[in-house]
Amino acid sequence: MSNPISVFIMDVSNSSKENIGKELSSYLQELKSNITTWTDSTIKTKVSHRAGDELVVISSGFASAYIIAFYISRIWNYVEHPPYFGLSFGGIEENIEDIDIETWIHPLMKQARLANDYIKQQQNRMQFRMELGNSQGLSGFEAYSQEFTSLINASFALQQEQMNEQTAIQSFVCSLYLILGQQNKVSEYLDRTKSTVSIHMKNGKTEVILDTFTSIVDVLNSLESKRLNHITDELQMNIKRYVNKSLDVYLPRERRI
Repeated sequence: MSNPISVFIMDVSNSSKENIGKELSSYLQELKSNITTWTDSTIKTKVSHRAGDELVVISSGFASAYIIAFYISRIWNYVEHPPYFGLSFGGIEENIEDIDIETWIHPLMKQARLANDYIKQQQNRMQFRMELGNSQGLSGFEAYSQEFTSLINASFALQQEQMNEQTAIQSFVCSLYLILGQQNKVSEYLDRTKSTVSIHMKNGKTEVILDTFTSIVDVLNSLESKRLNHITDELQMNIKRYVNKSLDVYLPRERRI
């Protein structure tokens, strides 16, 4: 029986500049621990922190790696050194528990690496790119993997354009709304009026950006033979709960405004 999984390989932009490598490496090590905590009792996950500025994640479910990647991108503390993610998903015969992430060789890892390398070559980097395998001779959704790749990457591109147009405060409000889920909670945290928060959300296209994220997650979930949307819902609730417990650490006001 094929086990549905997803993969991302994450790198950090400009990590060799400004003598920040050691600090970033420490931050990524902490992030690795956070991912383990977020996914504990929710989804099976393997995480590796490699080569100073690279994280590799393997998780159960087609949407899980993208969910984790998106939340990382929204709570990331180094604005001048944004992360970018090469993603892939598909079925494997192994169980995740049996995988040695440091030595695992698989087409999904190669595809995630290709996606990551594609972003790395861009002058104006996107944060997300999906790469799927050759669809020749396959059946089911995999027979249309290239079409799904094109559609998902087009959604990533449109989402990226909207995120790039956000001001710092609009981006911060978007991240807070993702975690807190209510405008009044965002206004309380920022000590701003609800109308001010609403204007930042509207001008920063918060709902469009987050709706795109939700739509991509829904599509990835729909491609699994057994639709386990509740698992990805639980994963998101878990992440939000842990981030909420230390909101000033994950989304510190003094660094963002």
